[in-house]
This record gives sequence, C-alpha cells and structure tokens, in this order.
Amino acid sequence: MDLLSVLCYCLVTYAIVQFVRFLRADADFTLLWAEYFGNKPEDKLFKKVIWITGASSGIGEELAYQLAKLGASLVLSARREAELQRVKQNCLDHSKLQEKDILVLLLDLTESSSHEVATKSVIQHFGKIDILVNNAGRSQRSLFLDTNLDVYRAIMQLNFFGTVSLTKCVLLYMIKQEKGQIVTVSSLAGLVAAPVSTGYASSKHAVQGFFNSLRPELASYPGIIISTVCPGLVHSNIVKNAFAEELYKDVTETSVPTCKMSTARCVRLMLVGMANELKELWISEQPILLYVYLWQYAPTVAWLVANKISVKRIKNLKSGLDADVSYFGELKVKAA
Repeated sequence: MDLLSVLCYCLVTYAIVQFVRFLRADADFTLLWAEYFGNKPEDKLFKKVIWITGASSGIGEELAYQLAKLGASLVLSARREAELQRVKQNCLDHSKLQEKDILVLLLDLTESSSHEVATKSVIQHFGKIDILVNNAGRSQRSLFLDTNLDVYRAIMQLNFFGTVSLTKCVLLYMIKQEKGQIVTVSSLAGLVAAPVSTGYASSKHAVQGFFNSLRPELASYPGIIISTVCPGLVHSNIVKNAFAEELYKDVTETSVPTCKMSTARCVRLMLVGMANELKELWISEQPILLYVYLWQYAPTVAWLVANKISVKRIKNLKSGLDADVSYFGELKVKAA
C-alpha cells in the first residue's frame, strides 16, 4: 500500500470516528475536549466564592449542590426565601461546607435599585466575588399574535435588563481586583430560531449580543473572563414557570416524556466550561445540537428545518401539549 493510500485511509477513518463522536455528543467539541483533557472543576473551583442567581430550582439549584460538593463558598439568590433555605440545607447536608460558607440573599432581578446593595452584602460577607453565575430567568410559550406586549417587556426586564444591571455592579468590583468570571446562562434559543418562544428567544439573543460585545471591551483586563452558557432542552421547571400570552396567565401545557438532558449532566458540563474559562458553551442532546451547527454553518438548510419544527410546535401548543415534543416525538426520558 503506497503512502497516498495510507493517507486516504487515515482521513476516511478519522472522518468516520468524528462523525460517530458527533452523533453521541451532548455538547460542542471544544467543551467535550475540555472535559477529557482540560482543567477539572474539582481543582479550579475549590474555595471560590460563587454567586448564583435563580438558585431556588432547576439549573441554579443543581449548580449549588455540585459546587457545594466541590468545596466552593456559595451565595444563593432568588425571590423565594423558603426555597433558598431548603437548597442551603441540602448543600450543608451533602457537603463539608459550614453555615458561614453559604449566604442566602433574596434578590429580585427586576428591581435594579437593589443590586448594588446586594453586591456590597456579598463582599461584606465573603470579602470577594470570584464568579457570578447569571442564571435567573423565565421562558415563554405563546404565539406572537396572541401575546400582549406587556409579556415582552417583562421578559426583557428580567432576562436581559436584570442580568445587565447585576453584571455591572459585580463587574465594577472585579475590575478593581483585576480578576473574576461572569458566567451567564443564555440558551440555544439565543443562537437559533425558537418559534412559539419569540419573546424568550429575543431576550436570549440580546444577552448573547451584550456579552459578546462586552468581552472585547474588557480586553485590557485579561483576568476577567466572560462565559456564556447555551443549554438546549434540560429537565427543569422552565416550562411550568414560563410566560404565556398574558402577563399573569399560567402555561397550560401537558408534559409528556421527551428526550431532554438531565440537569445534573448539564451542570457538570457548565462546571467544566467554567474551570477551563471557555467563552461559549453549547450543551444539548442530539438532534438539537445538529440543528445549532446547521444554523451556524448551513443556514439555508437550517431555515427549512425551522419551518418544519414551527408547524409541529404550533400544533402542539394549540393542542395543550409541550411544544418541545416537536423536536423528538414521544421518547423515553434519559436517565439522570
């Protein structure tokens, strides 16, 4: 076998291996590479002071549990004190942290006037803030033509303006110490079309644009890292707590088993990204991950897919089903 044949064989083999890896992937390749060969969260996040917003449920709650086991000091923020106290107690029960290592701090992101005081409270308690995790936010399930404009204003006030406001307060402190990390939980809906969630997608597109533009503004502060996390479908209460077409109306979707990533797996990948200071993380099961890659590299094909997805999502919404079923059909839930 001549050299050219050997090279061709190696290239074909490599292509097949990468294709199989992609079919099994639940995150972008940079993140998966970091998981196997990069820094470990156990080494990099130990003893860090980490402030989590939206810590009373879902991804924020799971972040608290995993970080507690890693030995990080925590600030837990949300609007529901009873739920925050529950999360704190669970952290204490399943880690070596002590009472002084966890601060419960009530916070309403929509009340920007309270953010500076909250930031000072964290610094007063711990003396520093190493990482801010902007996790709080709400989704939306309604058609644009049926949705009041008040809903769009509320989504932007919480998901975008609230996040920007708190980030500014914390960033001013990080600039003084010339180091720190801002981690913001966006969404794959901030990168691609998300029919039936126009308000939510808009807020996450705004988040993406803001932090992508902020990052180069901080080029003279190499010790400050801006990371954006883009999860796909994850098991949480995000649909249950989503906005509907009216501001105070609850979503009435009936959930069915769908193939969504476990919250624990999503959070583990987030911690890997934080430990390796990655700028952007895509976290999702297939085929949504493929959809995002198509959106980035083959947008014409992605638009065709988006149109088909839209028809199914609208049909599910009008039938009172979980709109996310349109991506997969009725499949068994993956084990956590």
